[in-house]
Amino acid sequence: DQNQLGEVFDSSTGFTLPSGADRSPDVSWVEKSRWDALTKDQREKFIPLCPDFVIEILSPNDSLKKTQKKMQEYIENGCRLGWLINRKKQEVEIYRPGQEVEVLKFPQTLGGESIIPGFVLNMQRIC
Repeated sequence: DQNQLGEVFDSSTGFTLPSGADRSPDVSWVEKSRWDALTKDQREKFIPLCPDFVIEILSPNDSLKKTQKKMQEYIENGCRLGWLINRKKQEVEIYRPGQEVEVLKFPQTLGGESIIPGFVLNMQRIC
């Protein structure tokens, strides 16, 4: 947000993915040019695209398998980076197109890689 590279959204924002599925990730980010290409109408309803970056935080009521499936769905629909944060297992699953899921034992920080240069999440605040 500080670098004005795109728009950040919380779980109250809905997206209609290219597959037709409606999703509301816990945190999401859309690259600026993609956001700017939307009409005012498109921005006010379920946004008709898949975010470039998503974060899902597994809550005690969530099914790990269902959430992992949702993460794969984001990637299949154009998401470029996804983090599934599992506080109970102290793990983060990192999803990227064309790559195997990377599982990290709770790292100190996570970076936005080339998708959101300069973005770093302090994981100590999540626990």
